[in-house]
Amino acid sequence: MTQAERDRLVALRKAKKKLITQKQAAEEIGVTERQVRRLLRKLRRKGDRAVIHELRGRASNRKLPAESEQRAIAVLSMAKAGQWQPGRRRVIEVHQWRPRRSRCGELVQWDTSVHDWLEGRGEQIYLISMIDDATSRLFARFVRHDTSEENMRLLWAYLERFGRPLAFYTDKAGMFQVAVKTKRQEQREGRDWPEMPPTQIARALREMGIVWIPAHSPQAKGRVERQFLTAQDRLVKGMRVAGVRTMEAANAYLEKEYLPWWNQTLTVPPADAADAHRPLGKDHDLTAILSHVEPRQVANDYTVRYRGRIFQIHRQDIQVGMRKAMVRVEERLDGTIAVRFQDCYVRVRRGAESVRALPPAGGAAAQQPHPAQITQRKSDWMKNFSIRSAASLRQASQVSNARS
Repeated sequence: MTQAERDRLVALRKAKKKLITQKQAAEEIGVTERQVRRLLRKLRRKGDRAVIHELRGRASNRKLPAESEQRAIAVLSMAKAGQWQPGRRRVIEVHQWRPRRSRCGELVQWDTSVHDWLEGRGEQIYLISMIDDATSRLFARFVRHDTSEENMRLLWAYLERFGRPLAFYTDKAGMFQVAVKTKRQEQREGRDWPEMPPTQIARALREMGIVWIPAHSPQAKGRVERQFLTAQDRLVKGMRVAGVRTMEAANAYLEKEYLPWWNQTLTVPPADAADAHRPLGKDHDLTAILSHVEPRQVANDYTVRYRGRIFQIHRQDIQVGMRKAMVRVEERLDGTIAVRFQDCYVRVRRGAESVRALPPAGGAAAQQPHPAQITQRKSDWMKNFSIRSAASLRQASQVSNARS
């Protein structure tokens, strides 16, 4: 049973126990109310297997024979396909106010504010906020850098306190979405956007079954933007009076003074009292999910290379089929490294550094001569020997006769 099927089963059980209405269950699952009633009847008959599709593992009845499929491909490959580009139509955009979500946890807006929060009394810090769309309940923290790691730490704290929301609503920052790279002076209008790999946060949300919704404009996430305007006024003044000068003191004031005041004064009751947050399951290991994850290939000597380092897999953890296979390398938020092969983790130990030999300054080609220009050095065995300066054979014989 997949995670999506488990979430569907939780919603159906709530509807069965009258904790939520069938309409709310249909909105949470993404089907009609009529389908919800069918699933509830099926749940009474078959139990938890009601959420599993009955055709799983079976071939489709509409599948064409292999012979017909090959013949159709041959015919289509010979046809010439033309391209049709629709003309541009003038669209008048009208922005309307979007009503709040009905339940707490259906949608949470997430953003970061860059501001001089300490008014020059200390270092530069950033405020990351998560505000519930239905109730305006605020959850925030100050960080030194607006990075994926810091946002993951705040996400970890939110999940442990409230559970998994149905969706997060953010901007299109680089930590949430990989931008499509285009050449200079190139436009992508009228072209299909290529599918880009997910970012680390997008992957983590997908593994936890949380929907990510991008905002196309700052006005679209106006609730969290207006919250920042209030914080830049009241929160800044409060920290000024309290004499806050460090990030630690700013977070202490935020937790003890500002967030309690906000959640008691500026929040509103939801239209529906039911909580849409889902609890963390046994398969939701936040230590593994909220990590920097990259795939790596196991070498023939059962080593894995990651960030210029070599990790040797323990001999006791070597399995059949591991050589040349792909493993999941997790760099945890605490700096430790974990390697997972299939569904189990393997122990590794750090080996030698993998350092490349750098060329000398100016380039290797400029320093090393061409092989054709290299002259071989002559041997010294004939040094100080000259045939011309030596005595002739006649002179040598005369000298020999005179001595005798």
